[in-house]
Amino acid sequence: MAYATHPPQTAVYTPYTVIDKSRQGMPRAEVDRVAGLARLTDVELARILNMSVRNLHRLKADDKLARDASERLLLLTNLLQHGLDVFDEDTQTLTEWLRSPIRELNSQAPLYLLDTTTGFGLVDDVLGRIEHGIVG
Repeated sequence: MAYATHPPQTAVYTPYTVIDKSRQGMPRAEVDRVAGLARLTDVELARILNMSVRNLHRLKADDKLARDASERLLLLTNLLQHGLDVFDEDTQTLTEWLRSPIRELNSQAPLYLLDTTTGFGLVDDVLGRIEHGIVG
C-alpha cells in the first residue's frame, strides 16, 4: 500500500490509528457517514467491507463492525478523503471517477478493486498520480 509507512497529507487516519481503531471495532453508524462521502450504496459498501448486505442491514447504529470490516472502513475513509482532496471536494466527480474504468487499473473501475487491501493501495496510487499531475 502506498501509505503503509508514510500516509498522504490527506489521510484522516494514520496507519497506527487504523490498527488501533480496527481492533476496537468501528460503529455501524460510521458506515453511513463514510458512504455519504462518495454516495456509495449499501451493496457497494457490503462488498468493500466483505460482508453481505443482509448482515450490514442487521447491525444497529451502535453495533461494532468486526476487525476486518473496521479496517476496510478506515482505509475507505482515508481513500475517499484523498479523492475529495484530489477532486477539490467535488463529490460528484469522485463518485463518477470511482465507477469509471481506469487504464492504470487494468481498465477496471476503482470501486471494483476495493474488495482487497491491495486494491486500496492501487487506487490510492492512481489518486496520488492525479494529484501530482502524473498521467499514466
